Amino acid sequence: MLRGLWSAASGMAAQKLMIDIIANNLANVNTVGFKKSRGEFQDLMYQTVKQAGSVTSGGGQVPTGIHVGMGTMPLGVQKLFMQGNFKETKNELDLAIEGRGFFKVLSNDQELYTRAGNFKLDADGNVCTSNGDRLQPEITVPSGTVSIHIDKTGTVTVFDSSGTGSSLGVIELYTFPNPSGLFSMGHNLYRPTDASGEAIPGISGSDGVGTIVQGFIEMSNVDVVEEMVAMIIAQRAYEINSKAIQTADSMMQMANNIRR
Repeated sequence: MLRGLWSAASGMAAQKLMIDIIANNLANVNTVGFKKSRGEFQDLMYQTVKQAGSVTSGGGQVPTGIHVGMGTMPLGVQKLFMQGNFKETKNELDLAIEGRGFFKVLSNDQELYTRAGNFKLDADGNVCTSNGDRLQPEITVPSGTVSIHIDKTGTVTVFDSSGTGSSLGVIELYTFPNPSGLFSMGHNLYRPTDASGEAIPGISGSDGVGTIVQGFIEMSNVDVVEEMVAMIIAQRAYEINSKAIQTADSMMQMANNIRR
């Protein structure tokens, strides 16, 4: 009887975590470059009451056996790096990556990576994020610049009032063998881990690296309808596990009330 109580309790804990994941996805539905998460679970150990294939006293063989599960537990929370929808802004420093790749920024002397391309200029003309993290390699726009052009390969060209253009360099993109292994730092930033592998520098549009699109930003890849359906399923699963606890409790109460 107690086995069912603990199994149902583990199910409630798993669905509570699932709701936390869904809530975070929905909270970031309008976050630029956000990638949704997916909870993954696994069943726990099984108690073997009767082993399948064992020989009975009559010389026969048990075809299925009796294995009773002990509940569930979280296995992992995976980031899904599918492409988000593009939103046109016509802002010269808004950049979207179409395909694989990350921008590299310098944050507190630490190299981190992001898909959010809504860049700004600081007081020195350096291209940076909204938090002041500078794009790497650094791109510094000189004073007197009238317009900035960034092509699909990441080449940055600026034009002055006379229409004269000059190249400032190339924005590099970086890929990882396993992007899902990146550590989420918050602020749209990711840090490499042993699971993700080392960052691989590349040029936009070559060797499987995505291309840079100027004047667009990549929105969150969260599908609101999909998350709402997942939330309903998690809520019902939580409810039915609570019913299982109530049922087990009622059965124990009946057993306790048996009198001679």
